[in-house]
Amino acid sequence: MITSTGIGSGLDVESLVNQLVAAEGRPQQLRLNRQEAKMQATLSAMGTLKSELASFKDAVSKLDSPSAFQAIKASVGNRDLLTASAAAKAATGTYSVEVQQLAQAQKLASKAFADSSAALGTGTLSFRFGSYDNNTNTFTGNPDRTAQIVTIDSAHNSLSGIRDAVNEADIGVQANIINDGTGDRLVFTAQTMGLANSLEITVSDEDGNNLDESGLSQLAYDPTGADSGSGKSLTETVAAQDARLVVDGLTVTRPQNTITGMIEGVTLELNSAELDSPTTLTVAADGHIASKSVNGFVEAFNSLAKTLNSLSSYNPETQEKGPLLGDASLRGIENRLRRVASDTVTGLSGPYRTLADIGITTQRDGTLKLDESKLQQVVESDPEAVARLFTGGGSSSDPLVRFVEATDEAQAGEFAVNVTQPATQGKYTGNVFSGSGSPITIDADNDEFTLKVDGGEAVMISLTQQTYNDGMALAQEIQSQINVNPTLSGAGSQVTIEFINDRFEIRSSRYGSGSNVEILALDPSPSETTTQTLGLTVKSGNAGEDVAGTIGAQAATGSGRFLTGSDRAEGIRLEILGESSGARGSISFSRGVAAHLNTYLDQVLDSEGFLENRIDGLNHRIGDFSEQREDLVQRLDAIEKRYRAQFTVLDSLLGQLQTTSSFLSQQIANLPGNRSA
Repeated sequence: MITSTGIGSGLDVESLVNQLVAAEGRPQQLRLNRQEAKMQATLSAMGTLKSELASFKDAVSKLDSPSAFQAIKASVGNRDLLTASAAAKAATGTYSVEVQQLAQAQKLASKAFADSSAALGTGTLSFRFGSYDNNTNTFTGNPDRTAQIVTIDSAHNSLSGIRDAVNEADIGVQANIINDGTGDRLVFTAQTMGLANSLEITVSDEDGNNLDESGLSQLAYDPTGADSGSGKSLTETVAAQDARLVVDGLTVTRPQNTITGMIEGVTLELNSAELDSPTTLTVAADGHIASKSVNGFVEAFNSLAKTLNSLSSYNPETQEKGPLLGDASLRGIENRLRRVASDTVTGLSGPYRTLADIGITTQRDGTLKLDESKLQQVVESDPEAVARLFTGGGSSSDPLVRFVEATDEAQAGEFAVNVTQPATQGKYTGNVFSGSGSPITIDADNDEFTLKVDGGEAVMISLTQQTYNDGMALAQEIQSQINVNPTLSGAGSQVTIEFINDRFEIRSSRYGSGSNVEILALDPSPSETTTQTLGLTVKSGNAGEDVAGTIGAQAATGSGRFLTGSDRAEGIRLEILGESSGARGSISFSRGVAAHLNTYLDQVLDSEGFLENRIDGLNHRIGDFSEQREDLVQRLDAIEKRYRAQFTVLDSLLGQLQTTSSFLSQQIANLPGNRSA
């Protein structure tokens, strides 16, 4: 059926219906639009807040480590002599350093040849590395480097060919040809510096004579020889030598010019030598790193604070409001940040327990202000205090009690430490053996024994066969052979051996119940064994004991020298050094500003945290507006149908009335006496 409105009376029913329906729906549409826009603005603001908090957390996480504040720098008075660098754990101090000589690599040159391409000879060149003692005229091979042999065939029998053959062999020797004006000289250079890397070159010559002045024999070099006829055909142009320096009166030698291990954590690069001209090496805390870290924290904090102020702002003149004005979540975050910035760090002792103590104060708008001069004074006087303020950690009143770590369960505070049993090392004590005060001969009949260390794999130890002056000298040999054993060193097991009261005492380097030394029977057992000769009878030694005691008056768990707390000290791990028992001072444990912020921000930004739940709720409510609009459309459709039906009826009635009106008008016009104009 086709319906046409307004036909009966001429009434514009379509327009009237549309206007009435629009008037009916407009307030509700506006209400939904306002509510959705407000929620969208809130959602956008919450997204901005989340993003700013995540950026702030990234900045804070970088501060939750002592390395962000602590750095060591090394400076040298005369950098022409040497330069220095220091690791984070370097030993601080001031040292006098005199560089007496630099390490050098040996260089050997041949006699001058007229033509580097002319045939010289074939055979082999054998390069042996070691050290030459001028006082005894002896050459001792380097046990850490094997001899290298280079074959010289007919394709490489010239001076240039020999150079190429040596270089291609890659044996740790560089060969070059240098023309000094008198002819071409072949120069061999040891590629590793140091006295123990000098060269001895022996020749196997095709002519059968390895010491004459023809063929490959012209490249032989015996440092103990007198002249070319005794196998010393090359000339030493640069002698191999170790670097030698005097540090605080102590002479130090190294086979290279990069010096490590001399001062803990410090690396020296030697540049030149100058006798009787010491320079000063200073290893000290680098305050610039701490200052830079603190400045970075203040900048990150202020960036977040300004964002929070913007989101919760209100302008009384324009009456413009921030999207999160009055929001409880935002107020909670602001209040927490203000407390962290102003509160005293619990468990922290000393003069620096708040940010204000190092020059960081809170301003009225919630941002931080940094007093650079005050911070610099603190950094210069106690850089570790700045690190503790931000990162927290533990400090002990007893220098032989070392704070190691703490878990998240540990509570800040001060905890008394009491040791009831210091940790001990496993120890084996041998029997007295006869003749201990006189020289002791180790030979094929008594040079081996078998032992276990720390319950590990049984290993056989072989001693160097020679005569030892006394038990102390032999103790050093036994200790050395045990500690270089790859099975034991690979397992981290080491021992120390002493010769006391004519018997050997072998002590494990480890502490605790897993520490022990056991001598085992040889299999097969010879008639006279090392154990029988030296009193090392087959038995197990005394196992070590784990440390035992309390932290904060609560029983702690001991493992080796490490004591781990419980209750409020849950997860606080200490290393108990020394052998004394009883009260061992106290440990102060704190969680610094960055640590507190990290923990809080983890909770706020957690996928199940209140911020994420708030965002999810807003997204859900915004999604509901689509359903509300669909419901409104359906209601307006029903209203439109009702209006249309009502106006259709009205239109019909009006049409009928109009028809009746026309009829009556005609009838009246036709009445008698009614005259037309």
